[in-house]
Amino acid sequence: MQHIVKSLSAIALLSVAAKVDAQSARICLLATGGTIAGAQAKPGDYGYKSGAFDVQDLISAVPNLSKLAVITGEQVVNIGSQDMNDEVWLKLANRLNAALNSSGCEGAVITHGTDTLEETSYFLSLVTHSDKPVVMVGSMRPATAISADGPGNLYNAVAAAANSGARGRGVLVALNDQLDYARNVSKTNTSNVQTFVSLNRGPAALVNTGKITWFQPMDKKHGSASAFSIDGLTKLPRVDILYAYPNMSVDLIDAAIRDGAQGLVVAGVGDGNMTQPALDRLTEAAKSGVVVVRSSRVGSGIVYRNNEVNDDKLGFVASGELNPGKSRVLLQLALTKTKDPGQIQQMFDEY
Repeated sequence: MQHIVKSLSAIALLSVAAKVDAQSARICLLATGGTIAGAQAKPGDYGYKSGAFDVQDLISAVPNLSKLAVITGEQVVNIGSQDMNDEVWLKLANRLNAALNSSGCEGAVITHGTDTLEETSYFLSLVTHSDKPVVMVGSMRPATAISADGPGNLYNAVAAAANSGARGRGVLVALNDQLDYARNVSKTNTSNVQTFVSLNRGPAALVNTGKITWFQPMDKKHGSASAFSIDGLTKLPRVDILYAYPNMSVDLIDAAIRDGAQGLVVAGVGDGNMTQPALDRLTEAAKSGVVVVRSSRVGSGIVYRNNEVNDDKLGFVASGELNPGKSRVLLQLALTKTKDPGQIQQMFDEY
């Protein structure tokens, strides 16, 4: 690790100690680990260990970051985002809400691994009740890689969080000179830096070296308009995702219900379809009180209600634009309020 620390120190030396403008925004940086804080075992390795560096290392590695804002850092967790879970979500959301409720925090930046960044950002957009800017940021290359993208992404994220145009836009995701709304964005490539894309709608803004060009605002409920709350919650309802495929059986449906799933999201073929045996079994599940949401394993498009599958008759919910991962997030929060599929469908339409 010695060569890694030296390389980060060398980068930090490029950042001349700048006098912070008295008018600079006060930004809270909450770190959770991920590739942006990752390190290779040796130079040139494809693999790496997520969360090898802490929040102060990340801040120190970005030249001139102090010219953008007055930054305070906190390490909430330090994990690869493949290990993200409901417990960490609740912890992170509570810390974020507390920070945003403080007069000393005018906006927040959250560093996060890219594997589950889209789910965490959507979750936070639904349970963070503030109009202050919140920007999620990650990277596709570890901190020790040649041409690491983390420092540039973090610089742009802080610039966005300090920008008045970000107020009221909900949680944003900053990667590769682009800002996307948490609800819309998906990871589309396993390794390329151009991986986060809002497939159905397009970006919220373009950002290059801290300069931002804003596009249209989000038209779905989020932030202060959201009815969801985690106050008093210690866990979230269990919701499982089932992947549809040719010859899909009912075994996994039965197992999920038997093990306590209150909701099921089907990553359906095409427009949320599945085999007839699976459809029949899910119909029985819906009648017994398990909430069933039809989403799609296809990367883009809309799962329309009552298109091919009669959702009204079967008691299902159609996911609309939401992919299976985000459908699961919304269904978990919806189940903290109701198990009525009609009311939950309205939530999917509004959020």
